[in-house]
Amino acid sequence: MEKTLIIILILAVINEWRKWPIKTIKSESSDFPAELRQIKQAPKKMFYRGEWQPKLLERTISIVGSRRMTQYGKNVVEMVMLPLVQKSTTVISGFMYGVDAEAHEQALAMGGQTIAILASGLDYPTPADHDRLYYKILERGGLVMSEYEPNFRATLWSFPQRNRIVSGLATEGVIVVEAGIDSGSLVTARFAREQRKKLWAVPGPITSAVSRGCNELIKNGQAKALLSADDLLGSCQREKQLEIPGWSKTDMYIFELLEDSPLTIDVLSLKLHKEVAEVNYLVSILELNGMIEESNGVLYKKTIRRETG
Repeated sequence: MEKTLIIILILAVINEWRKWPIKTIKSESSDFPAELRQIKQAPKKMFYRGEWQPKLLERTISIVGSRRMTQYGKNVVEMVMLPLVQKSTTVISGFMYGVDAEAHEQALAMGGQTIAILASGLDYPTPADHDRLYYKILERGGLVMSEYEPNFRATLWSFPQRNRIVSGLATEGVIVVEAGIDSGSLVTARFAREQRKKLWAVPGPITSAVSRGCNELIKNGQAKALLSADDLLGSCQREKQLEIPGWSKTDMYIFELLEDSPLTIDVLSLKLHKEVAEVNYLVSILELNGMIEESNGVLYKKTIRRETG
């Protein structure tokens, strides 16, 4: 009897998400996410289910990771989620198994809201057995979105293409919880760097295959190590404090990079994806404004103290 009741409840939820009509929002709309307009190959429109609320997209963070999530990864998602929800941060992820689904589920469990970005059309969600999650996201006021036509079925290329939107919608940055060396999450991390998003990676055991990608991101200086929720929220708050009137986004990004560690012009040009001559010019303006300084070919934020001798 109990098993029959469970089956009935499950069947009641299957395809229940279809009662939400599919709507579209075009890039020329004033409500279209500004963050998404700025990315390369920006979508001309997005299909979505749910109630479009611009406030839902004002403060967002993307959480991605391995489909083969470990208990460690699950614990990390839980650790960071509560303070994010308390700060009214909408959690964005890719709806897949593992870390993606856990991020959506944890956000909902803690009373927050979440947005799922599909690699398929809205009528053919992948994975197909996430009906209940699809329904819960919509029921709790979230969105399920896709750039693809509703009847489009996911392909090998649509997953990495989808990832530019997962990172592109993030206003506060991207967190990679677990990722193997060939993980799709590293594609999202690459997009995040190209889009100049804040990027964190969770360090893991060197013996864990699903931590190798994260450890490499940290080792190569491509992502900050996320060691606690305080690291995350403190950095988000610092970004808000660095909004200086009259400064360009590139100026802000240079200053932010130098807050983390001193850099040479060559390294800075690589991080900015700009020619050395152009970076030299940008840096000279910041030096004239007294915000940064140079010593022995290394650039420092002005307030950084250095030992001499």
